[in-house]
Amino acid sequence: MLVKTKGIPLKITNYSESSVIAQIYTAEFGLQSYMINGAKKPKAKIPFNMLQPFHLLDLLVYQKENATIQRIKEAHQYPVLTSIPLNIIKSSLALFINEVLYKVLRHQHPDPQLYHFLESSIIWLDEAQDGLANYHLIFLLKLSNFLGFHPRVEALPYFDLQEGRFTKSLPQHLQVIQEPYSGYLRNLLSSNFSDCSNIKLQKDDRTYLLQKVIDYYKLHTDNFSDINSLYILEEIFGN
Repeated sequence: MLVKTKGIPLKITNYSESSVIAQIYTAEFGLQSYMINGAKKPKAKIPFNMLQPFHLLDLLVYQKENATIQRIKEAHQYPVLTSIPLNIIKSSLALFINEVLYKVLRHQHPDPQLYHFLESSIIWLDEAQDGLANYHLIFLLKLSNFLGFHPRVEALPYFDLQEGRFTKSLPQHLQVIQEPYSGYLRNLLSSNFSDCSNIKLQKDDRTYLLQKVIDYYKLHTDNFSDINSLYILEEIFGN
């Protein structure tokens, strides 16, 4: 059956000298694997560079029930990204978030609202001019809402990572964020992407908070392994 859907490529695996298997998170079907023949050929119908992190695709796919690998009839970038592929900061953010998305969306059911959030987040990043240093933190915290473990914002001094909530007293374990970092976390949880540049964090504070947010994901997501691209962000935002 031929079906139109939108998709975001998350992982590409070489299949042969010229072909790949693309794992694409789609609006209609969730995460799907697609065989793309000849993607690495010079005149490929669906070229390899179309499958880069954070690209948005309009797809016409052959969808077979219970098939582990599907096929794509047509694919087009829409909208065409103008700055993410060319800007080192934006492309680094895209690479990091792409890796996170692949880890957390492998077992997600189709969710049109989640797809809309991802799409609008990508478009915002592509159009943004500056103030990107906190983008990934705000993104991860907003994403947790769709994954079922977004915490309620409360004016309390501790954030218990295991329980996923702010508390009045210090938990009896080490998985906790204390002031002033719990205050920074509260501000980030209450922020939109347009507020990225309004939250002033020192390099070490941002690095610490990002590691704590990743720890939070590990505690609330099955088989969430280490992020290989994390060091790239540390290099980019470490100056």
